[in-house]
Amino acid sequence: MRKRKFSRSSSLFKRVRRAIPLASQTFSKSHLQYIQGQAPLFITRGKGAYVWDVDGNKYLDLVNALLPIVLGYQYPRVDKAIKAQLKKGILFSLASPLEYKLAEKLTRLIPAAEMVRFGKNGSDATAGAVRLARAITKRDHILACGYHGWQDWYIGLNPRNAGVPDAVKNLVHRFEYNNIKSLRALFRRYKGKVAGVIMEPMSVEEPRGDFLQDVKKLAHKEGALLIFDEIVTGFRFALGGAEEYFGVVPDLACFGKSMANGMPISVVVGKEKHMKHMEDIFFSFTFGGECLSLAAALATIEEIEKKRVIPHLWRIGRMLKEGTHELLEKHGLHDFIELKGLPPWHIVAIRPAAGFSDLEIKSFIQREMLQRGVLWTGSHNMSFSHGEKEVRMVLNAYDKTFRALQDALRFRTLRSGLGGKPIQGNYNVRAV
Repeated sequence: MRKRKFSRSSSLFKRVRRAIPLASQTFSKSHLQYIQGQAPLFITRGKGAYVWDVDGNKYLDLVNALLPIVLGYQYPRVDKAIKAQLKKGILFSLASPLEYKLAEKLTRLIPAAEMVRFGKNGSDATAGAVRLARAITKRDHILACGYHGWQDWYIGLNPRNAGVPDAVKNLVHRFEYNNIKSLRALFRRYKGKVAGVIMEPMSVEEPRGDFLQDVKKLAHKEGALLIFDEIVTGFRFALGGAEEYFGVVPDLACFGKSMANGMPISVVVGKEKHMKHMEDIFFSFTFGGECLSLAAALATIEEIEKKRVIPHLWRIGRMLKEGTHELLEKHGLHDFIELKGLPPWHIVAIRPAAGFSDLEIKSFIQREMLQRGVLWTGSHNMSFSHGEKEVRMVLNAYDKTFRALQDALRFRTLRSGLGGKPIQGNYNVRAV
């Protein structure tokens, strides 16, 4: 195995962090999520399923920009659509017909979508949906389950909530997934005050029994709206998202990430009677109708339909998930490392073992996988460009990595052999 070096990456990092807080625009892409001195921190280009760092190292990418890259980097049909629109213009002084063209497609594909409004990122959409629910119900409190972005209304629930006023923190309350009693208790505590229930219909844990149906019934019984945050699950579990896959249609839903293969766009969708109130609240920004992203979204969704991309994500993701599970058993690691989630997007969940923390073990795995040419942060974010060849490459890297981990645990050399400061925790905030 040729040892990869990161000298240019380390040198650039020292300069960048003097100009940019955290040296990154996104927490989950920052140096805190990579083992210090043993990982790349800057990517210069991507093609298909692969990326290259500033030191010229090539990696098979399992991160895929935190899930937006659903087709692959430099995907021809999407890039062609962007270039064609670029010749016409990026942004205009009035609305573009592309807005309606994409809206029409979304209302055909997404069960909850009778009307739509566009944003640029997931936080735009979730914040807009929450404001809409409050306007419709004339109530203030929100019950949340999952991760819903960086804005004040939600992030007050998390440890990284500096700068959020207490008055805002006190209006949002967390309930447990697959625990309807926890939701019922919050409705009792804030009787008549809850505007909406916002939740990821699924993250890495599957709904048990009729949990999603029960959440919807309870929310409506209490006069609250049900909002599905489908930023991750949309255009990945099914064309219509998890609501189509599980057969539970919310009042409002938020989509983003995979809908434009990397271009910045998100959307709030919902029933007409609710979405009409978008005219009463202020959900408006200069770049809401930016045309390159609209064109990219249209091309991406059409390609997902035409090429049966989602069945491919399921098939190739299942192959990787099952193969990884077999290797964990082979190397005797399955007692503290397991795979959670569905094939199109699942994570490697790690627990402390043999006196080492979960983050130390994760850091060791990351270092070994990077040295074997796989960009790895603990999740399998599948794309259409991942084929059987790529799965075999990942499994081969895992086989060697797990063998090395087994030895490091047995001989207690894991901590001393890391070569850098371990990955830092993400404070229960995912993909921020």
